[in-house]
Amino acid sequence: MNPLARTLTGMAGGWAASRVIGLAAHLQHSGPGAGSTSKAKKLQSRRSFTRNAALGASLIITAELAVGTVWLLWPNKTGAFGGEITIGETSVPEVQGTPFRYPEGQFYIVHTDDGVQALWWKCVHLGCTVPWVAGQTQFICPCHGSVYEYNGSRISGPASRAMDAMPVTVNDDGSLTVNTDPSAVIMRDEYTPAAAVPYPA
Repeated sequence: MNPLARTLTGMAGGWAASRVIGLAAHLQHSGPGAGSTSKAKKLQSRRSFTRNAALGASLIITAELAVGTVWLLWPNKTGAFGGEITIGETSVPEVQGTPFRYPEGQFYIVHTDDGVQALWWKCVHLGCTVPWVAGQTQFICPCHGSVYEYNGSRISGPASRAMDAMPVTVNDDGSLTVNTDPSAVIMRDEYTPAAAVPYPA
């Protein structure tokens, strides 16, 4: 629900509440002797109606604001990022083949002679998304020009180290399970053969 819809809902709810509370106040002050009610009692009834209507509207609007605030601040996971993702065998690239890009998990699968890796596509410099540039067979950050090799090693640019990697498990059927939980991300200064997970030929 967007802010405008929440505001309109709150106003409509406040108006409805004021009508209900006013009707209840009117019924409460009505009775067998209602025809002979003095002007003072009518004035008191109007004041009660106004007070109750304002209170009801305020409570409803406050509740709407509270719900809207919680809704806006509640963590919102997009796609599959943050959990475990399974990549089918058919999506695993050949050795030195074009990296497999998985947007929902924010990673690339690369396959070197040493095995497979899941490279987090976030530049370690300032967090820009780093695309694979096929014509140059490198990952090149469009923001500040950091350049990385196929295996994630830093070549040049303001980035101070290799691309981060995500833990990968090779399953018996040839598929991969990638853990995209940010707390599990592997930070490394440079690529080493041990960073890759052996993949059956």
